[in-house]
Amino acid sequence: MKSTATATVIAFIDAINRGDVTRLSNLMTEDHIFVDSGGSRSPNSADLIRGWSEYFRMFPDYRIEIENIIQEENLVAVFGTATGTYNGNRGLVPENQIKMPAAWRAVVENGRVKLWQVYADWTEGWKIIEADRKQG
Repeated sequence: MKSTATATVIAFIDAINRGDVTRLSNLMTEDHIFVDSGGSRSPNSADLIRGWSEYFRMFPDYRIEIENIIQEENLVAVFGTATGTYNGNRGLVPENQIKMPAAWRAVVENGRVKLWQVYADWTEGWKIIEADRKQG
């Protein structure tokens, strides 16, 4: 079970890193829940697909860099760094790059991700986004 749940989460992260919404969709359970770093829950899969598509438009080079993975049965915790460049008014310029430590919690069920929860402090990211918005 350990290798299967971890492999599923690694495949999910790979789909995120590739911006592959179709693969993400295929790796989500029908009742998949996404919880963002502010604690907001998105339980509707159609909304999640639109949300991922929009996120990849906003951050076309978004990546999760894995530093450590811990698994306990079907619960997988990932620790690492989230990076991406905000595609705002200034475009994909170095000033719009966001890099932050982050953690993710996943619950895997039958080889698919049932829960994907993000833990990250977006304070600096929001400052970059606001500075970019003032440029336009």
